[in-house]
Amino acid sequence: RMHVGSSPAPSRKRLRAAQASGVMKSAFLGLVSLAVAPVVANGVSPIQKVVQLLSDFETKILKEGEEAQKIFAEHSEWCEDRARQLTHEIKTGTSESESLKAAIAEEVATTASLTAKVEDLAAAIATDEADLKAATHIREHEHADFVKEEGELVETVDMLKRATSILEREMAKGSASMLQMRSVSNLADALKVMVQASALSSADASKLAAFVQTTQQAKEDAEDAEEDAELG
Repeated sequence: RMHVGSSPAPSRKRLRAAQASGVMKSAFLGLVSLAVAPVVANGVSPIQKVVQLLSDFETKILKEGEEAQKIFAEHSEWCEDRARQLTHEIKTGTSESESLKAAIAEEVATTASLTAKVEDLAAAIATDEADLKAATHIREHEHADFVKEEGELVETVDMLKRATSILEREMAKGSASMLQMRSVSNLADALKVMVQASALSSADASKLAAFVQTTQQAKEDAEDAEEDAELG
């Protein structure tokens, strides 16, 4: 197959013309046999005829040899040029092939690295989503506890405000039941007196007692934690 841009090979007809010289040599032998025949009508001797024929054939053969040599030289030059061109193309193709193989190997390595990073990121995202879900659950639970405790604190504050108002009013009146407050020694006794004086309902008194107890326990726990931290 002829490569684009390469010069065409010499014509086969020209090569065949050079090969025809062998046929002409065979014809020469036939002419010599005719030349040795009897003398022709113009008086030329057989020897002269042979010499003339040999001279003509020599000239013709030399001319054909020069043409054949020229054709051979052109064909040889074309073959050499084509060989150099093909050698260059082979070297170029081999170099390009090696470069492409190296690029492919590099891309494969990059793909593997990126795939590993994607997998790591996917695992990290899954972990973060699980942590977020757990944190959201904890926050919702804590928020519910906060709302509940806030409601209880608001209710307790309201009870304290009502009890304080009643106490101030009864103290101003100097009622006998309020005079008993001077002899109480603890909160439980004080709440009982307030219930007896109708200053506080038994339900509110129970809630206040529980609130005070919880507050006191939290205070003691905090103090114990501080002592443990100081000790070590």
